[in-house]
Amino acid sequence: MLTGPFLDRNWMGQNADFASADIVMLGLPFDGTVSNRAGARFAPEQIRLASWGLEDYSPRFNKHLQDVNFHDAGDLELPLGNTYRSLDIIEENVRQIYQAGKRFFGVGGEHLVTLPAVKAAAAAFPDLAVVHFDAHTDLREQYLGEEMSHSAVIRHISKFVKDIRQIGIRSGTKEEFDFIKTRGMDASINDLKDTKIFVTVDLDVLDPSVMPGTGTPEAGGMDFNTLIDWFEKLKDFDIIGADVVELSPDYDPSGVSTAVAAKVIRELLMVC
Repeated sequence: MLTGPFLDRNWMGQNADFASADIVMLGLPFDGTVSNRAGARFAPEQIRLASWGLEDYSPRFNKHLQDVNFHDAGDLELPLGNTYRSLDIIEENVRQIYQAGKRFFGVGGEHLVTLPAVKAAAAAFPDLAVVHFDAHTDLREQYLGEEMSHSAVIRHISKFVKDIRQIGIRSGTKEEFDFIKTRGMDASINDLKDTKIFVTVDLDVLDPSVMPGTGTPEAGGMDFNTLIDWFEKLKDFDIIGADVVELSPDYDPSGVSTAVAAKVIRELLMVC
């Protein structure tokens, strides 16, 4: 028998025991509907490796990752080329996480992976609200004739989640912005403190100067500290699920975007 030690391919600071963990992290390596620059399916593995370059302590939240008590279950194996089957697999696994009495933390992958995760969360918590960080509205009814697209994910979620708040939005069609006004999907969150919420972070909410390694970079975005300021506002909210999506690591060969994504995940874990 080999004595090692061996490299750990799970997230730094995770609890190796599923049963005793409060949060389950799940890698969602899917990018089958990306409309611009593909490659987000490689993000979960690369982010895990980058996590080992972080400290496990967050000075902003005065917590260690071990205090979060999360278990990294690894990446789901998803069938390439089969969008609907991939979404079904994600939904079933997230449903099992909630049935086990735990919270969910997803690492994508493109933004469409949020749809089945929120479906499972809404089944467990019918009065769920969604807080959505993104550069793009993601409210299209279809894109190039395809209704199941990462650019339509929030539109699909709006069919079964009544309360959605969008933060950082700076790109979309006029029809999408009209829909935001009609539904009241603004950036106010203070009235959600007594509500179960799911937080979804598309990394292109950050400015391309901070996050060039994403599928659809959009100028005029947040800096890193502004995003973490928002997380600090959420620390007293009842977050029952979250995900971080849309890193395309190969578009930033410096590795900086992947390092930023890992730190965004670490800080969001601190408030879940």
